[in-house]
Amino acid sequence: MEKIILIGNAFPLTLVRRPVQITLATIAELRNEFKDAQIYSFWGHDNTMVAASRAIGFTLKPEIPRPVLELDANDLPCLDGMSFSCCWIVSPNYIEHFRPEPGAEVPLSMIKDWQILKIIWERCDH
Repeated sequence: MEKIILIGNAFPLTLVRRPVQITLATIAELRNEFKDAQIYSFWGHDNTMVAASRAIGFTLKPEIPRPVLELDANDLPCLDGMSFSCCWIVSPNYIEHFRPEPGAEVPLSMIKDWQILKIIWERCDH
């Protein structure tokens, strides 16, 4: 069975309807997960997509611009008909006193480093 990865720049907490575990991860751990995986991206902001793709070493461009996540019958995130029990979030940590202009691509020099979160949906018997 092929490994599938759900990834985005933020996760809407309104879609958390069952217990989750959120842990910090490293870029190295994320890269390891990406090996031989089918990537489903719901990246919502073009301004950091290029920089994040470079940092990770994989393209994060979604199939369609700003795709919408939904919940399946088990309250798991669903994208393009695929359900996921794990989601990776990649967020930039900007240099001090920097806030990007809406819609403007963020220069790499303005990104201090990256925060990687791994969200795992726990088993839920309903």
